[in-house]
Amino acid sequence: MDVSECESRTEGETMELQHFSHPHPLVSFKYQTVAREEVDPEAALCLGCEKPVEGWSYGCNQCEFYLHKGCAELELAPKIQNPFHPKHPLTLLPNSPQSRSGFCDLCGKNYGGFVYYCNDCNFDLHINCALLQSSIAANFPNSLHPHSLHFIQNYNKEVEPDCPGCQKPISGPFYHCSDCTYPTFFNLHKECAELPLEINHPCDRKHPLTLLPQPPTHPQKCSCYLCRIQWKGFVYSCSLCNFDLSLDDFLFSPPTITVASHEHPWMLVSRKMSFVCDCCGTDGYHSPYFCATCHLLVHKNCISLPRNIRITRHCHVICFSYSFQQNQVEDCMCRICYTEVDTSYGRYCCSASGCDYIAHAHCATNKAIWDGTITEDGYDERHGPSNLLTDVVEQIRIGDLMVASEIKHSYHDHNLRLTFSGKTKDDDSQCDGCTRPLSTPFYSCEQCKFFLHKDCAELPKEMPHPFHKHLLTLVNSHDWGGHSWCDACGRLYQGFSYKCYKRDCWFKIDIQCMLLSDTLKHPSHEHSLFLVHNNEGTSCSACFRKLHSRDVAYRCMKRCDFSLDVGCATLPLSAWYKYDRHALTLSFFDDSEPSQLYCDLCEKEREPNNWFYYCADCDNSLHLNCVIGHLPYLKLGNKLKHYRHKHPFTIVKNIWNCPPCKACGEICNGQALECKESECNFIVHWDCCRVLQRTI
Repeated sequence: MDVSECESRTEGETMELQHFSHPHPLVSFKYQTVAREEVDPEAALCLGCEKPVEGWSYGCNQCEFYLHKGCAELELAPKIQNPFHPKHPLTLLPNSPQSRSGFCDLCGKNYGGFVYYCNDCNFDLHINCALLQSSIAANFPNSLHPHSLHFIQNYNKEVEPDCPGCQKPISGPFYHCSDCTYPTFFNLHKECAELPLEINHPCDRKHPLTLLPQPPTHPQKCSCYLCRIQWKGFVYSCSLCNFDLSLDDFLFSPPTITVASHEHPWMLVSRKMSFVCDCCGTDGYHSPYFCATCHLLVHKNCISLPRNIRITRHCHVICFSYSFQQNQVEDCMCRICYTEVDTSYGRYCCSASGCDYIAHAHCATNKAIWDGTITEDGYDERHGPSNLLTDVVEQIRIGDLMVASEIKHSYHDHNLRLTFSGKTKDDDSQCDGCTRPLSTPFYSCEQCKFFLHKDCAELPKEMPHPFHKHLLTLVNSHDWGGHSWCDACGRLYQGFSYKCYKRDCWFKIDIQCMLLSDTLKHPSHEHSLFLVHNNEGTSCSACFRKLHSRDVAYRCMKRCDFSLDVGCATLPLSAWYKYDRHALTLSFFDDSEPSQLYCDLCEKEREPNNWFYYCADCDNSLHLNCVIGHLPYLKLGNKLKHYRHKHPFTIVKNIWNCPPCKACGEICNGQALECKESECNFIVHWDCCRVLQRTI
C-alpha cells in the first residue's frame, strides 16, 4: 500500500508524527477497507494492534509500517505499575522482545504489536489488556482457587485458554488470577465464579452436591463418564454416592432440545443411568437425551453434531451417518485416531463416490481438527484453491507435456527461467522458497541471485493442511520481518511459508513441513506413522524431547511406543558437508564401541541413541548440527535481527579459520551470525545469542 496514493488530511498539507515505535516520521493518510469475517492477506496491518488499517491512519512507505490514528496518538506511559503484574513495573516496547509475536500473560492470546514487558519475569501484557480496568473480587472461596482474583468487566474478545470451570471459551466479563502465569493461566467465567457451592439435583436425590474445582482422583484407567470425556473442569460431587456432575451437564441441560440436524425433539432423562450413545458409540453414565420416535439415547453434546462438515484432514465434505448396521464392516479404521470404527453407531463418512474415508464422530469434530464451520447441503466442492502467484511467459514442449520455461512470480520483480540440469551439490545456493539446497529443476533470475525449485514456484496461493484446521495462505517472510518461527517444527526459517489469516489465529508453517501429509513412512521405523494432534505425555523417539498437548507428531499405532516430532521427521535423509566428497546418510543408531562415539568434525562425544549423519565410504560420523547447522532454513547472506544486539546480523557459513564465537570462544562449524559493523565486527553462534548483552 502506497501512502502517497491515499487521501491526505487537508489538500496541500501533510501531517507527520514521530512515534517511539519507529525511527522514521509517519505520514497521516486515509485508507478504506471492507469489513470481512477473515483478514485480507493483502491488507496493511496496524503494527500496534495488528488489525487491518482503515480510516485515518499513519504510515511509513519506506518500511511498510502502519498505525491506526488511535494507536499512534494513544498517550502511553513509558513505564506503568499494573495490577495484573504487581511485582515489577512494566516497560512499553514496540513488540515483544521474546520474538516478533508473543503470548499475552493475561488473555493468553498470541499477538504482535505494542506490549508492556517485564524483563525480570519475561512477562508480556498486550496493550489492549494493559488498559483494562479491574477490581479485586471479594470473598472468593479458597476451595475453588487459592489466590485472589481480579474481576474484569469490559472485555469484549475471547480469552485463552478455556475456562477451567466449564471448559468453554471465555468472552465477556471474567475473573483473572495474576499469580498464575503461563502455561497455567487462570481465567474464569463470571458465571462459573459465582456458582453456588452446594446444590440439590434430581440425579442424586439423597444428598446435596458440593462444588469442587476438579474431579476427585480416580484410578489411571478409570472408565467413568468424566474420565472418558477427559473432563478437567469444576464438578458437583457427592462422595457418599460416588457421583460427579460436570458443569456442562449442570449449566447447559434444558429439558427439551430441538435441532435442525434431527427431525424430532430430544427429551432429557434426569436420572443416573448407564447407556451407550447412539451418536458416538461411547458410554454414558447419567442424564441422556431420548428421542421417543427413533428410540435413540445420546449424550447432550452429541445432539448438535452437524450433518455436513469439511476438515483439512480430507479433501471432500464428510457427512454424519446414522445408518446402523447389524454386521460390522471389517477393517473400518478411523482416519484420525486410527482405531476401529463401530459402524452400528453414528460416524462421519465421505460424501464423494468411491471414497471410503471414515472417522469417529468425536474425532472429526474435535476442536483441533474442525474449525466449527458447518457446510450447507449442496456445497459445490469444485471451486478449490487456485494458483494466482505465477504467470507463464513462455512454454516449451517436452514429449506430450507443455512446460513453462519462463515465468513471472508474484514474489520477485524479474522473470525466472527454468533450468533442468546443473551441478549444485558443491554450491551454497539455496531455493528462496523453501531455503533447501538447490536441486534441479529450478527457476532462476538472470539479473540477481534468486532461485526457486519448480515445485516451490508452483505452490498454490491457498492450501489446507492436516496440521491446522483453517485454510492457509502462501506468504513471503521477507514481506513481514524477514524470518519467523515455524509452529510445526519450531525452527527459525526464511522464504515462503503458509500462514493462517483467521482472526486471532497466527499459525505459520514453513514449506518443509507443508510438504508432509497425515501419514509418514520413515526409515527410522518399520511401521507407518500417523499424524496425532494430542501428544501429551509422550516423547520424541529421536531427540527425546517431551511433547506437549499442542504439539503435532507422528506416532506408530502398532503398540511400538514410537513417536517422531515434526522437526525430526523433516530432517534430510542425506546431506553434504564440504570436507567429504560423498553424501552423508541420516543414521538412527550406533552400536560402535563407546570409545568410537565421537563426531569427526567437532571431535566431541556423541550419544549412542542420538541420530547422526554417516559416510560409509570414509567412515565419518557427525552430529546433526555439525552437518546441517542450527539454522538450516535461513539463507546465507540474509540479515537477521536479534533483540539482544543493536545491529542486524548476517547469516554466514563458518569455516575453520574463522574467528571464535564472541560469547563462548569456540569455532562454529555450521551457520553463524556475523555483525559486520566496524565497531563490533564479530561472529557468534546462534545458541550463544541469548548471553549477549544488548549493547555489545
